[in-house]
Amino acid sequence: VVHLNQLGGFVVKGLSRDPMIGNPPPRLYETAAGMLNAIGLQNIGARAFLDEKLPKLREIKDIVVIANVFGYTREDYEHTIQILNEGEGIAAYELNVSCPNTQLGGIHFGSDPRSLDEVVATAKHYSQRPLIVKLSPNVTSIGQMAHVAQESGADAVSLVNTFVAMSIDVKTRKPRIANVTAGLSGPAIKPIAVRMVYEASKSVQIPVIGMGGISTAEDVIEFMLAGATAVQVGTANYWDPRATEKIVAELGNWCEHHDISRIAELTGAMTL
Repeated sequence: VVHLNQLGGFVVKGLSRDPMIGNPPPRLYETAAGMLNAIGLQNIGARAFLDEKLPKLREIKDIVVIANVFGYTREDYEHTIQILNEGEGIAAYELNVSCPNTQLGGIHFGSDPRSLDEVVATAKHYSQRPLIVKLSPNVTSIGQMAHVAQESGADAVSLVNTFVAMSIDVKTRKPRIANVTAGLSGPAIKPIAVRMVYEASKSVQIPVIGMGGISTAEDVIEFMLAGATAVQVGTANYWDPRATEKIVAELGNWCEHHDISRIAELTGAMTL
């Protein structure tokens, strides 16, 4: 059992206006230092989340719920946010912009400054809650995209999302993921994620939430020294469902041992 109220927040699985089935299996594969996933954004839809899942989460005292939102058009984001606005107990929205914009020939929202500007501005207009924009790492300049998100109305940015990757079974000569390509997460991407958090933090004045391969307290501290205000833990929960609780405990011990009275002191505190 994971005590969610011991965490700073809990980001729910990505939500769309309508339910989505997702990709066919196999859609998960463990790599030497991480995981490939191509779930395909399967979810029950925003309305069902409000009716079925959110009430149960709200029964947990002091839990902070963040709703992740995605779409394939600006209207998708608009409608999903309008539905979620009706719910009580959601602290913020996290905008997944690593989806193809079908109105612009499939360019990913998070890979094109113009598309990113438009979708963030649209979400900000309709949102009744703080807006976190989850950035794609599959870009030339993460600093530029973070700045665009900020100027378009983001209250914070989170990064990085998964890297596009693939794996092939040499015996069968077939891809190990039915979708062929998938998102790579876990320890393999951590050094790149830390670098991108550093670059993003130098380009914006809003909080930066770091993620990508975090599994220990020292990983958290590394991200914070690079400029992160907070962090998210994802893949580590697959091999240890209580990973986040353990990291929180380890952080307290580390700060006490190093005479850190407020962990916020570590944000951007890297020395050159």
